[in-house]
Amino acid sequence: MRRRRWKRVLIGAFAGCAVLADAGAAAAQAAASTEQLAISTPPAGSAAWVQDHAFGRALPDPATADAATVAAFFASLTSDELDHLIHEYPLVVGNFDGAPPEVRYRANRVAITAERDRARARAADHHLDSGARALAVSRANDCEHLLAPGRQILAFDPRGRGLISEVYGDLASAERISVLVPGSDADLGHFDQAVEPLRSPAGMARALLAEEQHQAPGTRTAVVAWTGYVTPSGLGPDAVTARLADAAAPRLERLLGGLKETTSPVAPPALFCHSYGSVVCGTTAPDIARPAGAATGSEGITDVVVFGSPGMGVQSASELGAGVQVWATRNPSDWIGNVPYLEVGGLGHGADPTAGDFGAEGISSAGAVGHNGYFAPGTESLHNFSSIALGRYGSVSHPSPDAR
Repeated sequence: MRRRRWKRVLIGAFAGCAVLADAGAAAAQAAASTEQLAISTPPAGSAAWVQDHAFGRALPDPATADAATVAAFFASLTSDELDHLIHEYPLVVGNFDGAPPEVRYRANRVAITAERDRARARAADHHLDSGARALAVSRANDCEHLLAPGRQILAFDPRGRGLISEVYGDLASAERISVLVPGSDADLGHFDQAVEPLRSPAGMARALLAEEQHQAPGTRTAVVAWTGYVTPSGLGPDAVTARLADAAAPRLERLLGGLKETTSPVAPPALFCHSYGSVVCGTTAPDIARPAGAATGSEGITDVVVFGSPGMGVQSASELGAGVQVWATRNPSDWIGNVPYLEVGGLGHGADPTAGDFGAEGISSAGAVGHNGYFAPGTESLHNFSSIALGRYGSVSHPSPDAR
């Protein structure tokens, strides 16, 4: 009983620090937050998929098949077989890392259309209470926006608050690929915001792609906004433990495995990890292997950029493995700097990645304001993110000793 009481006190201390640093809306959000149910199982339709022997052979199991197996399977399909699977199992195909991106885009349009129609039917069902109908209207509107021409939805799962990932640029031809891993409150309903777009994964991804194209118009780039895990809601208990990050890491690993099979960039995709997303990246990093032939130097190493980070779950960058190069920044007005950088009994996320003794490469975020200002036009952080994504490391600016 005493241990549980102490754990609640620690949770309150962590959340309280964040709330005091960013009072008002964040305080209300923290008060209303609840623990989230992580999604770790394959999408709806997977059980029927596994039992389907219409082609006279077993289909790869969404729960266990690696990306290479998935890629080989989809390469073996005829166009008729592919059309059948897309329309019969759109959620399975649309979320299958290792399937060709264009196939996933097609499948996810089918899945999103079905979810939009289901939500519209619920919105019109007067047997439901007004709150349920309002949520259905919101879900239908979110889906309708994703069906706009030109959108490339790489993953879509309507369970819970909704998981969604989108590609900006052309993955098939990209020489450089970036993956944005967002933090708390990222979900289907907050994926692409018209008001304050740089608070949303879609807005951040668009800003990064635009800066890359500005810096290197002759380089083919693509950015994946990956909201492929259940994020913490608000500043409650989930935000101060690694529980959701532990469930997210295998999903991020599968994404990277799928990109390895279906794309051919000149370097591994760079990871851009915001806020709690840096905990996800820290949990994933030890399983990112140093590629063969890269025993020295940075050739083939995965760049992991953390910003607005509460920690990466470790005390130093050396604990994250030899396969990653960690870059870190935090602007002075970001409230996350007031959160305790420690880990006690599973609460907290370890050392400050921007501290000099952590071992990350510090980068400047001059001009950025607040926890969500790192992708604002004209900021050093946006310039530096793009330079890292492009492999132009000599163009990266670093914080002054005083700023650090």
